[in-house]
Parts: sequence; C-alpha cells; structure tokens
Amino acid sequence: QVQLVESGGGLVQPGGSLRLSCAASGFTFSRSGMSWVRQAPGKGLEWILEINSVGISTYSADSVKGRFTISRDNAKNTVYLQMNSLKPEDTAVYYCRAVVGLNTYWGQGTQVTVSS
Repeated sequence: QVQLVESGGGLVQPGGSLRLSCAASGFTFSRSGMSWVRQAPGKGLEWILEINSVGISTYSADSVKGRFTISRDNAKNTVYLQMNSLKPEDTAVYYCRAVVGLNTYWGQGTQVTVSS
C-alpha cells in the first residue's frame, strides 16, 4: 500500500535550517506530483510547495519564498523540503502529500518547532 514517511523535524533556533525528508513507497513515485503542507497550532492546512514528476517546483505560500525549497530524488523515492532562515511562525506539523491517480495520500507528519 501507499506509504509516506516524513522525517527530519525537530527543534531549531530562529534563523536555523532543517531538511525534511519524505520517503515514499507503494506507488510509482517518479510519475507522481508531491507536495509539502503544514499546519500550525490552531490553524488550518497551508500548502507550501509542490514539485511535479520532472522536478519543476511551484510555491504555494508567499511566506516561504526565498527560504524553502523542494526537491526530489526519484532513485530514492524521496522528496525533500529544505528550510532556511526559519522563523517562529514556521512552527507547525509538516506533511508530505502525494497525488496518485485520483487518490491523495498523506504522511503522518513531522513536527518542526522554531524557538529560542
């Protein structure tokens, strides 16, 4: 079955960096668009970045432009989220999302906390 497993979250100081990973299995990763979505405490889902099957990325959130980038390694079935210049308002649970055919799949999420 489809599985998405995020990792790399944690506690980081403002201005720091983290790289999140999402390991995918159970579907043809190289043909699927992937995205990162986050949910801050008490708020709704916020789409951050998307990347298509050929590696073209699209920003969905102005708040992360110039600081976050998305990439993928089709050989490793993994999508990454590089987060730089982190701010306290980036504190959230970060989810990996895959669209496979007509279905959407989500990972379990990884917590990112930006605090001094």
